[in-house]
This record gives sequence, structure tokens and C-alpha cells, in this order.
Amino acid sequence: MKVAVIGCGLRTPLLIHGLAHSGVGVSQLVLYDLRPDRTALMAALGQEIAAGKNLQVSECSGLAEAVRDSSFVISSIRVGDMDARARDERISVECGFAGQETTGPAGFAMALRTIPVAIEHARLVEKLAPQAWIINFTNPAGLITQAIATHSAARVVGICDTPAELFFRIALALGEPVSDVACDYFGLNHLGWVRGVRVHGEDVMNRILDDDALLRSLYPSELFPPALIRSLRLIPTEYLFFYYRASAAIRNQTAAAATRGEELLKLNRRVISELETNVQRGDRAEALRVYRAYLNRRNASYMHLEAEGTSAFTQPDFDWDPFEGATGYHRIAVEAITALTSQEPRRVVLNTANRGTIRELEAEDVVEVACMVDRSGVRPQQGPGLPYQVRGLTTAVKAYERLTIEAAVTKRRSTAVLALFTNPIVSDWDGAERFVERLWTAGDFRY
Repeated sequence: MKVAVIGCGLRTPLLIHGLAHSGVGVSQLVLYDLRPDRTALMAALGQEIAAGKNLQVSECSGLAEAVRDSSFVISSIRVGDMDARARDERISVECGFAGQETTGPAGFAMALRTIPVAIEHARLVEKLAPQAWIINFTNPAGLITQAIATHSAARVVGICDTPAELFFRIALALGEPVSDVACDYFGLNHLGWVRGVRVHGEDVMNRILDDDALLRSLYPSELFPPALIRSLRLIPTEYLFFYYRASAAIRNQTAAAATRGEELLKLNRRVISELETNVQRGDRAEALRVYRAYLNRRNASYMHLEAEGTSAFTQPDFDWDPFEGATGYHRIAVEAITALTSQEPRRVVLNTANRGTIRELEAEDVVEVACMVDRSGVRPQQGPGLPYQVRGLTTAVKAYERLTIEAAVTKRRSTAVLALFTNPIVSDWDGAERFVERLWTAGDFRY
């Protein structure tokens, strides 16, 4: 089975490790990126990772060649690279909003830049590999998945490791194996909640909500006061921080005099240089050691800048093997591919067409919910309606997503301003106009 990876960012070695050790039957993994040097670097690391496994890792110089006859196309592109993320987040802060690459104004900028490219790629997959599934990990994942589904006939699902990470943390806090804990999850990508938790069939949600220490342990930093979570009667994923505590997020970024994107840009440049140096001198094992250390530093710093207002890299690095983590980028990708090639249905949280699962949204709206998945396709599991306390937020964000797709496709500046104004993090016409004007001045967009 051939799998193509489009976009060779710094998570690519994790994905290669996952596929090499999955037993899912992938024999050929083809890597493609607009930057040939990055493709070559990731192929070299991948060949070291897959050594001794029945997986051929190769680089490809053309998108069509990579996609042709693939069974799966994993999309993980970053249009404009990390430089654009850092710039988007800085402009967002300067306009008075928190800078975060998938939510708020910076997420909007990323979506506008990415949607046309993602649609173009999907139409190529539709033509050259019509039976392939696109596994979309390109952010903002739910929004990009909806753009692909709306403007192409390609088969697509979106994936994100955020729900699985929250499930893992809930199980860890309860002292139970993940396999014994069932979480009832619903929402949109980076806008999701757990509304029920059961251990061996027993409802333990009240036990969780009544325990302050347990609630605090669910997140990488102090994101939500326990009283907020108890008031909701829902456990939010970490990205709700940018909606529920927007003033804290912008205050902390201002205090740190940096955004996550700006700090990662510096870190990524250093690690890529080290990786290239080690690969060029033939020491791929040392390159992988450097890569593991990079992941541990990046993971240890996650959300600390936004929640605490200090440099993301003041935290001690993790000291473990990130390739063996119970959750993460590689785990959810392998889980999706395994399910889509299985004869027996498997339960996986995916971004897929709603089809009545959340009755307050349209049938074609992409939602992030538990699905039963096998080789015949994806069937989102039916659930109750949206709880009233998150109904308005969810429908407003979906309206923003629809308008953002329309703005990216039609290239109408007025629609872009309306879309950003509709985003609940913004909800300010002057701020939306100001941000769109800054994007125009930066030269990325012309409407």
C-alpha cells in the first residue's frame, strides 16, 4: 500500500515511526514538499527510522508523482512556513488579540492562505488517486477539511491529536488504563468538550468535576479555573482557553514579549540546522537524538507562554522517548488509516461531515465527533443536541468557518472582514478591518 505525505514539517519523523511500527500494511511511503532540501532531510531521517522494517521511504520531486495511485494522502502543509505563522501571531497581538495559529485572527490568516492550496491538492488527488483518502492534518484542521469536502469530490477526513490527549489525561488523572475509560466527546476542531466520562460503565463525571486537583491536572498549564469547568459541566479542550480567557491570553503574550510562533521559529531554525549537519556527515543516529531532544523541549513548553506569560522554554525538558508516547501526531494518523482499512468497525474521533450528528448544524458542516470507521467509510455517531451553554459559541464558530472558506475561494475582501468579525474571539468590526488591512499590507492576500 502506498501512502503519500504532502508537507514535510518537523513532525514527519513521528509519522514515519508510527507507520513503520503499525502493521497496517504500508509498504511505500513517498514524501513531498515544496522545499527539496526539507524533503531530502525528512527522507534521510525516515530511512533511519524504518531500517529493518518492511517500509520503503523515498522522496519525490513532484506532487503529481507523489499522489498518483496512493491509497492515502496525508496532508500536513504549512503555506508560508513558520515565518508566516510568527508574522500572523505578531500582527494579531498588535491588533489587540491573542496570537494563536489556529484560532482567532492568526488562525483566520492561516486559513485564507491555505484553503486555495488545499483545494488544489484535493482536486489532484481526485484525479490521480480517486479511491484514496485524504487524511488532513493541515491546520486549521476542521476548517480545511470542510473546504476540501465542499470544493472537491475527494474522500477526506480531518485528524487532530487534541481529543485523544485529553482522554489520556483524564484516564491518567483517574488512575485508570485508557482502554477502560470512555469519554463522550463533541464539537468542532479546537472547539470541543467532553460531556461524560465512564469507567467500566460507571459515570464518574461528578467525581471529576468535584476534584480541583484532578481538574488542574488535565492541562499542561493553569488554563481554566476549576470553577469555570464546574459551571460548564463540561471538560473543554485546551484551545477553549483562547475563547474563555481571551484577555489572559493577550496579557500573557504581551508580558512575555513573544508568541508561541516566534519562539518556535527560532527553535525550529536551530534544530533543522543541527539535523542537516548530522545527516550530511552521515550520523543519522545522532540526528535522531537531536530530534528527540527537540520534541521533548517543544512538548514541555506547550501552552506555558499563553497561560503564564513566561518564555515557553523556561520549563524543564521532558526526559522520555516521544516516539513511544501514548498519544500524538503519529498515533492518530495511524489510528485513522488502520480504521479505514479494517473490516471491523473501530471507534475514532474524526473531523467529518455532520450528517445530523449535531442537529443545530448543517448536514455538510464538518464536526469533530466519535465515528464508527471501517473500510466502507466513516459514520459519525449520533448524539444529543448541543448543550445550551456552548450552543451559541459552536454555531458562531461554524458560521465564521463557512464565511472564511467563502472569502478564500471568492477572494472578496468584504467577505474576509465579515468572516473575521463573526469570529467570537474578535466580535469587533474595527478590529477585523484593521487585521485584514494588515494582511493586505503584508502582501499575502489581494481581494
